[in-house]
Amino acid sequence: MKIDRSPGGERITAIAGAIGQESAWARPVMWRRRRTREAASAICFLAPSLALFMLYRILPLFWNIALSVQHWSPLRPTRWAGPYFYQEMLGSDTFWQAFSNTLIFIAAAIPAIALALAIALLVNSDLRGAAIYRTIFFLSYPLMSVAVAIIWQWMFDEKAGLINYVLLSLHVIDNPIPFLGSFSWALPAVIIANTWQVLGFYMIVLLAGLQNIPPHLYEAARIDGVPALARVWRITLPLLRPSLFLAAVIGILNSFSCFDLVYVMTHGGPGHATEILITYIYKAAFQQARFDYAAALTVVQFLVLLALTAMANRAAGGNAGAIE
Repeated sequence: MKIDRSPGGERITAIAGAIGQESAWARPVMWRRRRTREAASAICFLAPSLALFMLYRILPLFWNIALSVQHWSPLRPTRWAGPYFYQEMLGSDTFWQAFSNTLIFIAAAIPAIALALAIALLVNSDLRGAAIYRTIFFLSYPLMSVAVAIIWQWMFDEKAGLINYVLLSLHVIDNPIPFLGSFSWALPAVIIANTWQVLGFYMIVLLAGLQNIPPHLYEAARIDGVPALARVWRITLPLLRPSLFLAAVIGILNSFSCFDLVYVMTHGGPGHATEILITYIYKAAFQQARFDYAAALTVVQFLVLLALTAMANRAAGGNAGAIE
């Protein structure tokens, strides 16, 4: 490296060195300021959504937990209750009936997802008119749950229902079956209606997962002589785990939230044959005005929902819901 020994050159070199040192010191400061500005901008954009989330999600959750350990009524002073409502809940036959019915709803999502996977595999093939079949299967999902409940309520009707008419015409039965008025048939009838509504959504979720699987994997397996069933087992199902996990979570959430379908079709009856946790919570809060007991029921439902979602994630591989 050449050094300018002239008086002017030494001065310029000294000034350049000072500027270089100042720039090296200023770069971290400028970087921190830029990061601060970016963080402030992000907070400004996220603040409205976070405020709404805190107001309508987080605060009600904590208020609900506090309410579940108090004797609360809008017409009388609040008193500490401790675990009283949880003890009452565990000793209630109605609670255990609603809880078991909810678990049956969740279990019914497994064959529904399997059926949706079969349909997705079918419409993902070179089947003629596959796009039309996709549309037909998906049409049930956008319908309002109340409309679906009314449709299936008519179909299961004992006197004028289509299902009884077909069974009588085929001589499968001798007398009409009171599906929605029977302790044995009411819950399966509601589950069938619920499955019919969400089947198309399961199919779309799984179809999207199937279309993300690279086709060359199937081509290589086909060239190697791998049978079709083995290709599904070794290629499709492992690569479809995120979509299966999503469908499982949707099934769990749907089982906990299909209030309108159950309430319109059976009101939770006959007796409590079709009672699920969400209808039991509604009746405790708004028909019996027991908001404190309903809050305890909601806490238990929330914990069960978290546990089932964690189990579904573990069964799907532990990080099936992660975004890569």
